[in-house]
Amino acid sequence: MAVLAKASSDAIRARLNAAPALPAHTRLRGPETGLVMLRGRAGGDGNAFNLSEMTVTRCAVTLESGTVGHAYVAGRDRDQAELAAVLDAALQDEATRAPLLEAVIEPLAAAQAEARATEARKAAATRVQFFTMANMR
Repeated sequence: MAVLAKASSDAIRARLNAAPALPAHTRLRGPETGLVMLRGRAGGDGNAFNLSEMTVTRCAVTLESGTVGHAYVAGRDRDQAELAAVLDAALQDEATRAPLLEAVIEPLAAAQAEARATEARKAAATRVQFFTMANMR
């Protein structure tokens, strides 16, 4: 689900073109946008405090087979939330799991990993190695 939560609705739709058709679904809870409170800790182990609020969109669907899918995504993209919920439900079915993993999830995960690696390379190129007398010991 993390892959779907991080992918845009356009990226998901592009990958769905190469996938088998998604099963018919009905909305249990249509896409809804709201706020969640983000909590933080000073130093990672201090007392928790309210850091900020973040917009999220959630959706719940059911397939004709009765399988229920849920999705929460950052931001206000209702289409992304519904697609992620339908894929969540479809991935629970053994018949559709492998084709959807191969056509949708794995390519999206590979693209996200490549984007992270590119950012890491850019950051590494700007790293400064300081030389001090303490390093000479």
